[in-house]
Amino acid sequence: MTKKTKINSSRRNFLAGSATVAGAAAAASVMPISIANANHKEAGARGLPSWTSWKKRSALIIHSDKGMETHRDAIGNSVITPLRHVYIRNNMPTMSDAQIGNRNNWKLRVEGVRNPKTYTLAQLKQLAQVTKATILQCSGNGRGFFKHKPRGSQWETGAAACLVWTGCPVSAIVKDCGGVVSGAKFMTSAGDDMPKQLDPKKALVERSVPIKAHKDSFVAWEVNGVDIPNSHGGPLRMITPGYFGINNVKNIGKLAFTAKESDVKYMKSSYRISPIGKKGSQYPSCWEMPVKSWITSPMKSAKSGNVVISGVAFGGTRKASAVKVSVDGGKSWKKAKFTGPDMGKYAWRRFVLETKLKPGSYKIVSKASAGGKSQPKVRMENRRGYAHNGWLDHGLDITVS
Repeated sequence: MTKKTKINSSRRNFLAGSATVAGAAAAASVMPISIANANHKEAGARGLPSWTSWKKRSALIIHSDKGMETHRDAIGNSVITPLRHVYIRNNMPTMSDAQIGNRNNWKLRVEGVRNPKTYTLAQLKQLAQVTKATILQCSGNGRGFFKHKPRGSQWETGAAACLVWTGCPVSAIVKDCGGVVSGAKFMTSAGDDMPKQLDPKKALVERSVPIKAHKDSFVAWEVNGVDIPNSHGGPLRMITPGYFGINNVKNIGKLAFTAKESDVKYMKSSYRISPIGKKGSQYPSCWEMPVKSWITSPMKSAKSGNVVISGVAFGGTRKASAVKVSVDGGKSWKKAKFTGPDMGKYAWRRFVLETKLKPGSYKIVSKASAGGKSQPKVRMENRRGYAHNGWLDHGLDITVS
């Protein structure tokens, strides 16, 4: 097998299951329990498809029925993103309540272990539980900044969110199944949401990640204190902390430990970071997320005097350690301070910088550091506009009066 370059290489154990995390999730969730089961019969609300009509329309940019971006200023001032504001990116049609059936009866097949088993969601709840805050970010977040206009939703900063999930650790499942078989190099997750008439090689959402990722991964049934909504992959979703969203497989029905990567389209050829004009499985897959940050306020203008600049920063599989902010497009920098709760290395940190600004025009940018690495100035040019973490594009031009 051809050796593939990884975006990042570090991965360490992390477990965040405290009352503080759970309490913050409950406070941040603005979604009533009832909307976890989407109503597929009602008409869409104010331009939203019916299956996600519970979202806050004013918080979203509608790219397509399967692509909805959070406005930069709708991320909010809490660490946790309100579910009504969270972006949508679906490869398969959202499953209906009728297709899902009784959520507790949803099944997960486990293969590539010494004792293969099939669990119901109810059984997973009794096996073990963990609560973690993680970043959910589309591989193409930032695609809208690429000059060659790659195919796909033209996201800028809004295909990302910080959420609190509850589920069963993959490590507990592996232990219950007697361990992983010899020779396994990947953890492979597959969704059970593909319409039966489609060719699995072309349509099945199945993703393989390095087997080391299983130590921190878990299968979740709850997000921000409620059942995972159908539109976000409920009733059961793979959560692979620190990895791009495509690896957080929705409607997971199979978990396997394999010697090779899956050979379906969504693994073999899609989500590959290739040079412009080239494609193929020899290029790196969208796995671990790189360090990244962006400004969320002020958006366009501010009053002269004391100005509070804020934003979010994260390190992928590493903890964000510092953020610097520049008001002159990167010519000079000041250290920002983190604010709000530290919810673990897989969550983002909110940062603020209070500074005095005179009337005039300013280019505000931020640069985060994590694990000895910091954001580069410019994007990594690639065919599909993946993994953009360049700080210059993510800046904001504001007018101070």
